[in-house]
Amino acid sequence: MAKKIGEILLKANLITNDQLHQALQEQKKTGERLGSLLVKKGFVGEDEILSCLSKQFGVPAIDLETFQIEASVLETIPVKTAKKYTVIPISRVGGTLTLAMADPSDIFAIEDIKFMTNYNIEPVVASERAIINAIEQQYAQDKKKKTATTTGTPQKPDEPQASIDYKDYTMKDGDFEEDGIDEGMSAPTVDIDEFDSIVQGAIDTVEVVAEQEDTPNPLGEVDAPVVKLVNGILLNAIKRKVSDIHIEPYEKAYRVRYRLDGELHQVMGLPLQLKNPVTSRIKIMSQLDIAEKRLPQDGRIKMKIGKRKEMDFRVSVLPTLFGEKVVMRLLDKANLQLDMTKLGFEPGSLEKFQKAIKNPFGMVLVTGPTGSGKTTTLYSALSSLNTPEVNIMTAEDPVEYNLMGINQVQMHDDIGLNFAAALRSFLRQDPDIILVGEIRDFETAEIAIKAALTGHLVLSTLHTNDAPSTVSRMINMGVEPFLVSSSVLIIVAQRLLRRLCECKQVKKVPQEIPKDVLLRTGYSPEEVEAIKEIWGPKGCPKCNNSGYKGRVALYEVMGMSPNMREMVLQGASTDELRAKAVEEGMLTLRQSGLEKTRVGMTSLEEVLKVTVTR
Repeated sequence: MAKKIGEILLKANLITNDQLHQALQEQKKTGERLGSLLVKKGFVGEDEILSCLSKQFGVPAIDLETFQIEASVLETIPVKTAKKYTVIPISRVGGTLTLAMADPSDIFAIEDIKFMTNYNIEPVVASERAIINAIEQQYAQDKKKKTATTTGTPQKPDEPQASIDYKDYTMKDGDFEEDGIDEGMSAPTVDIDEFDSIVQGAIDTVEVVAEQEDTPNPLGEVDAPVVKLVNGILLNAIKRKVSDIHIEPYEKAYRVRYRLDGELHQVMGLPLQLKNPVTSRIKIMSQLDIAEKRLPQDGRIKMKIGKRKEMDFRVSVLPTLFGEKVVMRLLDKANLQLDMTKLGFEPGSLEKFQKAIKNPFGMVLVTGPTGSGKTTTLYSALSSLNTPEVNIMTAEDPVEYNLMGINQVQMHDDIGLNFAAALRSFLRQDPDIILVGEIRDFETAEIAIKAALTGHLVLSTLHTNDAPSTVSRMINMGVEPFLVSSSVLIIVAQRLLRRLCECKQVKKVPQEIPKDVLLRTGYSPEEVEAIKEIWGPKGCPKCNNSGYKGRVALYEVMGMSPNMREMVLQGASTDELRAKAVEEGMLTLRQSGLEKTRVGMTSLEEVLKVTVTR
């Protein structure tokens, strides 16, 4: 952490120990800033304090008396907040707001204002007296101008006109760009007072379950503020309903990013001095080894917020070139969607899938990249099958959600408990339905297929690009084609893409979207002639002006019909299997996306981003 102002001045021989002691004693009585007390007592001048702070924190020192701040810049921060933190905004360029501060080391002031404004904050240092005077003068002038405007009093030609602040900007890829948004809209912000109450008020109600109380404190004097900062990051992520938190160290930067609706957005930049304390705090919360910084570690944080709400964070710590990167996945059981009819299946695809999982034996495979919603699809299937009459067992790495009535086993490769070992044990536990988190190797695939052929329904996942290529993937693992043909019931490939917000708008065809563009995306000529309009994003405060809110899944459901089984036995290629599946009624991922575009569930841009033309 940065040194305190008293230590800086002592080291520079600008004050004596006795003078510092006198000022500290008075500070205990009055609560004033130490720098102001030292100036009041005549021990040091304001210019000397500013010079020391500027050198210490590597930020410029400025004279506020020479600044005339634009009204649009002042409007970025309410006067109440400016007084609270003794700061004042002085300029804004693109997505960066320059902030004059009496204490550039006040991390929480910087981050709270960043949360409130959605701007990157560039601090500069000014004297406390100058900032207080500037707040009184500048905000008073701004108020007079607004009053003059509303009462009809003409303004002088040289007076700057009050301009729209957030209404001219919208968030795009973590930065602000001019966007011509209607005046009635404004970029969404987090009210600083509200965030303060969430952080400060929830600290007492946030309980880290099973935290090691005897763990030595590795943070020293910065423990309390770091605890507040980490809790603030976690609580704000919960409030914003993000799926992942990324805390990343670089050579000259330390940033925090949130993944919201599949897109990463930078939300704050932290000082490099906080890198080790923040990581250590997260490690303590997730019961990891704070001394181990050379190897990856995985853990879990279980938080109770208030009396009823619980939230799990799956924590991954990875050593990188400039420190340890921490990624936390939020697992909110309240948001777990177990109703298959609401996942995004087309009616015909859903019927095929539901029919397959009702079989007494066989294998159901769900494929797609990491983060494509495979676990949610499998959990929804298990939820529909979960009755007192069946024994359901799962082998997962990791167990993301606890489901009542289902026996879930966490994998531990370091002690030999892998998917293959768990499957062998499951077969001695009289199971009816088995879920294997992922088929990664031949041994796991072989045992899973044998289980599927001997009276058990097996559900599992694979990492493949689409449903037809799953067959080739299993054969490449070493599984014989006749075993694939006889065991697999259905293969489901899926992707997640952003759902259009309620503010969506219509684009006319062919005026705004040419017909040839629709043809190239995969619509048939007949469909193109029938389409008169396509829904697209617009942007509003509810969706952070992105035009999207929430996500929906695309599904490619390939049933193993007798013809398909025969083709697998004959060694048909992936393209041949795909052509046959489409002939039998399978919708490809692209076609599933186009269906959702047609009904206004998502946009054409989103579909093109996550699917390919086949």
